Amino acid sequence: MDDVLEMKGIVKEYPGVKALKGVDFHLKRGEVHALVGENGAGKSTLMKILGGAEARDGGEIILEGRKVEIQDPHQAEKLGISIIYQEFNLIPFLSVAENIFLGREPRRGIFVDWRQLYANAKAVLDQLGLDIDLKAKVSGLSVAQQQMVEIAKAISVKSRIIVMDEPSATLTMHELERLFGLTRKLKEQGVGIIYISHRLEEIFEIADRVTVFRDGERISTREVRDVTKEYLIREMVGRELKDDYPKRNAVAGQELLRVEGLTRKGVLHEISFSLRKGEILGITGLVGAGRTELVRAIFGADPIDKGEIYLEGRKLRILSPQDAINSGLCLMTEDRKRQGLVLGMTVRENITIADLRGLSRAGFIHGVDERRIAGRFVRELNIKTPSVEQRVRNLSGGNQQKVVLAKWLFARSRVVIFDEPTRGIDVGAKQEIYRLMNDLAETGTGIIMISSELPEVLGMSDRILVMQEGRIRAELGGGEATQETIMRFATQALVQGG
Repeated sequence: MDDVLEMKGIVKEYPGVKALKGVDFHLKRGEVHALVGENGAGKSTLMKILGGAEARDGGEIILEGRKVEIQDPHQAEKLGISIIYQEFNLIPFLSVAENIFLGREPRRGIFVDWRQLYANAKAVLDQLGLDIDLKAKVSGLSVAQQQMVEIAKAISVKSRIIVMDEPSATLTMHELERLFGLTRKLKEQGVGIIYISHRLEEIFEIADRVTVFRDGERISTREVRDVTKEYLIREMVGRELKDDYPKRNAVAGQELLRVEGLTRKGVLHEISFSLRKGEILGITGLVGAGRTELVRAIFGADPIDKGEIYLEGRKLRILSPQDAINSGLCLMTEDRKRQGLVLGMTVRENITIADLRGLSRAGFIHGVDERRIAGRFVRELNIKTPSVEQRVRNLSGGNQQKVVLAKWLFARSRVVIFDEPTRGIDVGAKQEIYRLMNDLAETGTGIIMISSELPEVLGMSDRILVMQEGRIRAELGGGEATQETIMRFATQALVQGG
């Protein structure tokens, strides 16, 4: 396999941050090359430069032996470089075929040649072995199907290089296997694939080589068969992580939250459970089990048909998220970028936004107090940012998650609900989030944690609720639960139903 891409001495600087410090990277034709590293290590920045979304400040890009200048994404596409970001670049109200050939539709005179468009789109899907309705609106497709459409777009422009940025973040195991199969097919066709993922087990399943980034530098490039997961973690964080899930000595106290008979027709069925002070209660189950729907209902984001919620014995009337916040409940959503943060605002503004009344004097926000409070949370939570005036969209995923947590701590929340708290976060930042969760529990805060990662549920939870089809199927003590018992309860009704 010869090099299809060589990036030499790539430098990128932002105000106060040197994101890339003379990085070298090689990609061979027909290989899957994994990029790993903590959030903010420089992986995505390097790929944005390759894709023309960012301009480099130094270095050069060589494509199949020829030096190239990539000014914008359109030019990258013409050079055969496609990047599939976590947020797909699809038009929801257009069909699959229209999205695949958007801007490149075959024409007969001034009109689109629809017959040829569908024939071309079918040829691309057949090449990939995909069976997707070409006339279906993209908005009606699953996340996995939308991802396949993105890959089909890349193939339609005869891409020599495809970058997949966290492609598995929202996929089920079955969908992930399909993605791997498609990736292997692309390899056989000679396409070079750059695969970015925080899920290290995937690297060993699909990649040929792996490059580790840390603090804007390339630390190492190795054949995957020559490394271990422990080696990669050590290279990524610059230290050895001895315990995946840090231990704590907190003892759960009195009942803090009680939910009785929570029901939403067709979604939730007579859900009842309790949460004690200082306890981490894990909620798990298969995709579609109703976990997120449950906490959204508790938080007042979705209506309920019946049921009652009590906090320290007092019945709450929660008709909206504001009612929940005022009662001392908070929800750290799975989609922190769209639902947990205002990306265009600063770290300072995001931290204080949930309780501006506490900073107001005569109707005006007291800026000195706001900066002091934001600075305190930045220090206490170890949020990596040049200043509290940095726009939150420029932070890494792990640091964005800490800003969301700081916001709710400032609002003095007594029950903190984490929905997939470490999704899209690197191993080092995961440990910091776990430590912060433990610290919260030790202050008597009650924590509900939803997670699809069973090792995380087992490692962090005092008790575990297993959901299936909008019902709680089992309540397990931390000591008695295993991955096997959780999966047995999570799939029980499905197995019985055939």
